[in-house]
Amino acid sequence: MINPQRPWKTLSKVEPTTAEWVDWYNHRRFHGEIGHIPPVKHEANYYTELTKPQVTTTI
Repeated sequence: MINPQRPWKTLSKVEPTTAEWVDWYNHRRFHGEIGHIPPVKHEANYYTELTKPQVTTTI
């Protein structure tokens, strides 16, 4: 993301572009190793499963 648009004149030009890329990388990019969903969705699913009550049985 950074290299094709250089030279960057100021930090104020780099910051929004970097933030856009990070947003895409975490929220919109489909990741094949985790079921073709965005990483943020995978993380949300993980924490949802952690907080579900556990069912126990006694014999």
